[in-house]
Amino acid sequence: MDKEQKAQVVEEIAERLGEAEAIFAIDYRGISVPQAAELRGKLREADASFNVVKNRLAKRAAEKAGRDGLEEMLEGPTALTYVKGDVVTAAKAISTFNREHDLLAYKGGFMEGDALDEDTFKSLARLPALDVMHGQLVGMTAAPLTGLVRGLGSMISGLAVALGQIQEKGLVGGDEPAEEPEEASETESESPEEEDGGDADDSEGPEEE
Repeated sequence: MDKEQKAQVVEEIAERLGEAEAIFAIDYRGISVPQAAELRGKLREADASFNVVKNRLAKRAAEKAGRDGLEEMLEGPTALTYVKGDVVTAAKAISTFNREHDLLAYKGGFMEGDALDEDTFKSLARLPALDVMHGQLVGMTAAPLTGLVRGLGSMISGLAVALGQIQEKGLVGGDEPAEEPEEASETESESPEEEDGGDADDSEGPEEE
């Protein structure tokens, strides 16, 4: 690798370090090419990548990106995991892979600029993934509303039954038609308009447009 190629690698690593929400430094010794491909596939679900780096070049890139503290993790075989998406899913993918193959060793890392030790990394891996936590939150929020809807449905159903029973007992008006009003007596006085002697044509409303 010539000088220009090295400079390009440093630039690429520095760019990834600057864009990542979290960074994990992993000792990858013993991992095979198919196993590395398997791990990369799982990490893609968290918008994360797994790349083997040359420590000398990675140190230069860390200095260029302002990632203080990363240099001390760059000893021995090192692969950097750059996480741009769900940090929990990425940590879980690495931990699950390690339980199955017992190959990887966590060296250290950063999350949102803060150091991430091994205990914190393991704690992250035990958390539910972001989409699972979101589903749980939605379920908790919707639970009271669901109860309210069910309660209102029961009240409306009970009210309908009660009204039906009342009607059966004749406590509310039936279907019989109301009595016709008695005809006005022939001796009743004329209407006000007729008493005033007004002309019917004079009482017309406004003309239709």
